[in-house]
Amino acid sequence: MPSLVGPFVRCGSGATLLVLGLVFAGFTCTGSEHATATLPAAFSDLLPHFLVEPEDEFIVKNKPVTLKCRSTPATQIYFKCNGEWVHQDDHLIERTVDPATALPIMQVTIDITRQQVEKIFGLDEYWCQCVAWSTTGTQKSQKAYIRIAYLRKNFEEEPQGKEVALDQEVLLRCHPPEGVPQAEVEWQRNEDVINPASDPNFFITPDYNLVIKKARLADTGNYTCVAKNIVARRKSTSATVLVYVDGGWSEWSKWSPCGADCSMWRSRECTQPSPGTGGKDCQGLDLQSLNCTSEQCPQTVSGAEDVALYVGMVAVALCLTLLLIVVVLVYRRKKEDLDNDVADSSILTTGFQPMGIKPSKPENSHLLTIQPDLTTTTTSYQGTLRSRHDGTGKFSMTNGPLLDPLPNGSHTLHNGKLNSNPAEFVSRLSTQSYFKTLPRDVANTSYGTFNFLGGRLTIPSTGISLLIPPEAIPRGKIYEIYLTVQRKEDLRLPLAGCQTLLSPVVSCGPPGVVLSRPVILSMDHCSDACLDNWAVRLKKQNYEGTWEDVLLMGEELVSEPYYCQLEAETCRLFSEQLGTLALVGESLHMGAAKRLRLVLFSDAYCSTLEYNIRVYCMDDTQDVFKEVMQMERQLGGRLIDEPHVLLFKDSYHNLRLSIHDMPQAHWRSKLLAGYQEIPFYHIWNGSQRYLHCTFTLERLSLSTCELTCQLCVWQVEGEGQSFSLDFNIAKDTRAVDAEFLLMDSNATALAGPSAFQIPYLIRQKICSSLDAPCPNGADWRMLAQRLKLERHMSFFASKASPTSMILDLWEAQHFHSGNINQLATVMADIGKQEAMIFLVSDGEC
Repeated sequence: MPSLVGPFVRCGSGATLLVLGLVFAGFTCTGSEHATATLPAAFSDLLPHFLVEPEDEFIVKNKPVTLKCRSTPATQIYFKCNGEWVHQDDHLIERTVDPATALPIMQVTIDITRQQVEKIFGLDEYWCQCVAWSTTGTQKSQKAYIRIAYLRKNFEEEPQGKEVALDQEVLLRCHPPEGVPQAEVEWQRNEDVINPASDPNFFITPDYNLVIKKARLADTGNYTCVAKNIVARRKSTSATVLVYVDGGWSEWSKWSPCGADCSMWRSRECTQPSPGTGGKDCQGLDLQSLNCTSEQCPQTVSGAEDVALYVGMVAVALCLTLLLIVVVLVYRRKKEDLDNDVADSSILTTGFQPMGIKPSKPENSHLLTIQPDLTTTTTSYQGTLRSRHDGTGKFSMTNGPLLDPLPNGSHTLHNGKLNSNPAEFVSRLSTQSYFKTLPRDVANTSYGTFNFLGGRLTIPSTGISLLIPPEAIPRGKIYEIYLTVQRKEDLRLPLAGCQTLLSPVVSCGPPGVVLSRPVILSMDHCSDACLDNWAVRLKKQNYEGTWEDVLLMGEELVSEPYYCQLEAETCRLFSEQLGTLALVGESLHMGAAKRLRLVLFSDAYCSTLEYNIRVYCMDDTQDVFKEVMQMERQLGGRLIDEPHVLLFKDSYHNLRLSIHDMPQAHWRSKLLAGYQEIPFYHIWNGSQRYLHCTFTLERLSLSTCELTCQLCVWQVEGEGQSFSLDFNIAKDTRAVDAEFLLMDSNATALAGPSAFQIPYLIRQKICSSLDAPCPNGADWRMLAQRLKLERHMSFFASKASPTSMILDLWEAQHFHSGNINQLATVMADIGKQEAMIFLVSDGEC
């Protein structure tokens, strides 16, 4: 029995049979709606061959593409796409006869839509192939690949403006946006297309850069890189090229006759060429003089007038000299008075109101003794501070006597709490010139008063904290420091190209305070933490309000005031300057991904047939999650499932959301389409904090309370997450409360020893023990290795006390969860006896 080789066809007799690789006498298939025909006996032994084969196509927007296939001689032709036969009803068939050979020709066309291609979902490229049959056998055409055409909006690299000298070579770089098919590039000057064929002074490299071989004055203008494909046309920002001309001298003139002053001169002009379009003037003298020989000098006799002139000039010079001496003396005396005033108050350099602090410098800092208390969690100073101060020195605090003067120059640090009214603090600071842009969001602001003992500021439930290490604030100074997270709608960061905001925008200040060593700012980030995928930059807002790049991650210089450790979800920033900071990432390729936190909310109470489920797609940082929780609490919403994390890649593909598997007898969705969609750029730029989609469901009866469904969130051709929901909408009517807000119970401001796990004296002993290099390596380097911080060796080594930098980072990482005994174990492994100090009780310390 012959084998089956093709799909079913309908024959004229009404019987259904399979197309076989043999001729069946007595059966004839006709009709234009079928892709089957019979061949004359003379051509029955010929294999089909293709006259036209399907070719690669691109789908532009939502317009379907047509694939065509033509073969002779053929009994039938069908398309197969991605391994599956296309239904015969989707084929359009035409039959003709070749007039030269009398062979029958069969042509088949099909249409492919964008939806068909998107169903592949990134598993493989979508392809179609034509298969033709004859009575002798089958033939397959080449595969035709169908791709969705696109052209991203942002250039990967845009040309930069330049000022160049005449005849200098100019290179303007351009990397066009990613697109399918790949974009073609042309260059424009002042909106006119540059054609290197007609002007050989221009050259376009294979990687689309423009080269001006020798800059001419006429080449000054605005240059634009233009990328285009079948989908769209994109223009880069214009780059201004300014061709300048440096001035050049002409020849010297002839020497002049010898004058009455017994000198002669000559001149030259800066005209060969004259400086133009911002070029430099000629360097050197344009007038030159020379003494004449005695024979050339005209004989002159000095009279009384000349003597009077010389005497007057000397007198004027003496007067000016005396006046200058008097001015210098007055200036120096006033400067000394000013310096004394500044020394009396550290607040003059920070924008605070003066506090009247004037302690004298301690003669012996080693007399410092401290009673550390590791158990306290209140906002307080702990212990006693004794130093040889001037007996008249006083500490006057605006918020109460934090340091009271005692006899013999000693001071006791009270356990008094800091002012607990942040609104008063923010209101007071915002009146100062430095704090005009400080937000009045007291819920997301923490502040405290600190001295050389240091401390810690924390904004609850945001992952944001500021560690002020001991000795970071110079001795004798007291700073009032704040920490706040800015709302993104209040501060707009200029993002370009593939850049995206990866962290909250955090302000710590006041800006301009003098720090003796770096503080550590901790904040969440939402990148995949793979520096091979990103160029991560730290941006800082200056006094004028503009943003500047101050650090490129992975290329830090130890001489810079900033240094960063990027952990899986947290950024630890060493900073010698306070200000407004944020992390911005620029993807290096499509493998770069941001972490999105997917959170589901519904109404806590529902009395109608309609029921809403809100799906938030936010950056995976705690500060954004806290804001959404607070907002939902005001809306009366409730959390209906655990949050999920989705890796959202840098591609043009959007985010889609759909709901499935609802019991049709009780519920129905009011969504008209099969899914909802959030555009890619709305998510990628990170400027919109509360992106969400709402699914409105309708129950068919008020008595229906059980809801089961599947909610899916995925990026087209990317990763996806699903929620399996099964709950009673009437039983749990609790709104979002403090339990869900994850409010940490720790104090927002801790000053002095209570802010640190390692007691102050123990810390000093560890630093003195490990800072000095040890031949066997049992020093700070081994401590860094044991704590897995060896990547930062060069940074630690650049500091006066590498050990203190390591301990600061350990404190920032392990304040809530750190086990001090584990650190003692590391010290014991290094071989230092100081490890036993960790096991001493607080009273013995």
